[in-house]
Amino acid sequence: MRNSILAAFAAFFVCIGAYAVPRPEYPRPQFERKAWVNLNGEWTYSFDFGNSGIERGFQKSAGFDGKIIVPFAPESKLSGVEYKDFINHIWYQRNISVPAGWEGKRIMLNFGAVYFNSEVYVDGSLVGRHFGGSSSFSMDITPFVKAGSTHSLVVKASSDVRGGMQSAGKQSLQFASHDCDYTRTTGIWQTVWMEAVDMQGLSRVHVITDIDQSMIIVHPEFFADNAANTLKVIVKDGAKVVSEKSVKGASANTAVFLPIKKARLWSPEDPFLYDVTYQVIAADGSVIDEVSSYVGMRKVHVEGNKVFLNNVPYYQRLVLDQGFYPDGIWTAPSDEALKHDIELSMAAGFNGARLHQKVFEERFHYWADRLGYLTWAEAPSWGMDANDIEVARNFLMEWSECVVRDRNHPCIVTWTPMNEEFWPDGLQYARFNADLYDVTKRLDPTRPVNTVSGGVHYKTDLWTVHHYEQNPEKLGNILYDGQNFFTHKSSTYKGYTRNQGYNVDVKPVMEYPVYAGDMPYIVDEFGGIKWVKGQDAKTKNSKTESWGYGQAPASMEEFYTRLEGMVDALLDRSDVIWGYCYTQLTDVEIEQNGIYFYDRSSKFDMDRIHAIFSKTPAAK
Repeated sequence: MRNSILAAFAAFFVCIGAYAVPRPEYPRPQFERKAWVNLNGEWTYSFDFGNSGIERGFQKSAGFDGKIIVPFAPESKLSGVEYKDFINHIWYQRNISVPAGWEGKRIMLNFGAVYFNSEVYVDGSLVGRHFGGSSSFSMDITPFVKAGSTHSLVVKASSDVRGGMQSAGKQSLQFASHDCDYTRTTGIWQTVWMEAVDMQGLSRVHVITDIDQSMIIVHPEFFADNAANTLKVIVKDGAKVVSEKSVKGASANTAVFLPIKKARLWSPEDPFLYDVTYQVIAADGSVIDEVSSYVGMRKVHVEGNKVFLNNVPYYQRLVLDQGFYPDGIWTAPSDEALKHDIELSMAAGFNGARLHQKVFEERFHYWADRLGYLTWAEAPSWGMDANDIEVARNFLMEWSECVVRDRNHPCIVTWTPMNEEFWPDGLQYARFNADLYDVTKRLDPTRPVNTVSGGVHYKTDLWTVHHYEQNPEKLGNILYDGQNFFTHKSSTYKGYTRNQGYNVDVKPVMEYPVYAGDMPYIVDEFGGIKWVKGQDAKTKNSKTESWGYGQAPASMEEFYTRLEGMVDALLDRSDVIWGYCYTQLTDVEIEQNGIYFYDRSSKFDMDRIHAIFSKTPAAK
């Protein structure tokens, strides 16, 4: 059923092209304005394999020969292109019409994400550049456009995943997918939209919820300060106003403190959200900017070896979610598909997800906020040379943009920028690791930072380990002895334990840290049990392109027994191990170890699966 829905989306977008507006919902639900235009749909495009587009005047194009459906990457079926080889440079073009009613407004052109580096032109003039394939960005095109007129918008996207100078995540560095690397994502892969904003309107807000003092603190930023303007913040519970405050002198120096009496706290058990309205009011009393938002009152912090939610120890039962879709790759075919993935995970008994090697779009976090679903936010760190100073500089900047964009979402309980990074042959990585921690903490001191999941922990709030031992008894015995463990199936790497690097023949330039029992110890990757359609004793050792960790079970009953044994092994050590993340939610291409198939259809008796993953240490 799910597969047929995805196929229908593909046929719909490809067949009616310019008349369809895929992903029509507002892409930034915590900061929403009414005056906006969705630019998704049919664009023209041209590959530029020789990087000669500028010489050929592509920036001045009024239309290329190819047609592509934005926001889907050219590698995807939903784009209508489905070109699977490496795409180092691609150009996009479409006409944009600025509504006549936007006269006198600031015209912002917004991009959810473009992989990896971008150049934006309007009528042949360079508007600006952006570096980074996962962070959202905006460009002020007011000087380049005229209200009531139509202009040519051209975007160049460049990516070199094999060069080591940018992150790739799970994008394959080979032509085809292999092991746990999959089909690449290039170019525009999230929504593009225009919006009209007052010249002195809000550019962003940073919201902190203080449940201990029952207070919401708002730190605003404006496109232009004006001491005569007033910022008004209204907090509602449905139609009832629960707090309201107006502060004169709209500037970055402004802070708004809103007391919330008898605050209703956000949690997976009760994902309550307050509606928030921000208004910038001119001296004459007119509202010159209005933004709709919401906030969840909640607190996450670390004490000793436990993570607390709302001042209560909270055991996290997470699933690894890589955010790949058969027809959209990194881009969900619909907003409903984002919501459905969370619902599938909750139906399996999980209370959250580690969002793995990908910056998920804001709409995913919106649904997690609404549904009461914990998330760990991660970046696609694989593929970059973490010992290169330029790489570190670029990654730090891009990660900072992601943290600032998403830090108001209550569902996010951990920042984890990198995954399985070791780099034993250089001091630069240790510095990079520490810088990532410090920068993240400065941008958001309200959440724990897991600087590198399952890797070397030079500076971190959580001690996380990965282990794919398939024998439940062995798993329970070896997971904790004061060290970090890691194993990997791929023949590309050597299997090893403890904190050694990929190249085990290189002597580390400094000693790796050892777990001292002074922070939460979380197994944030384990399991990965393979199960494919028709799997039985005859096929469990057969050589196929698909894979999972360890030897596949000979029967479904053996699967259930192994899975429950592994989960119980972790729960039995809850005095030390305070949470887990099971690999993984769905199959992804050749990696077939998901709880669901890649098309999101069910593999198992979900009542039995839910009974296993919904266990807690106290109730086991």
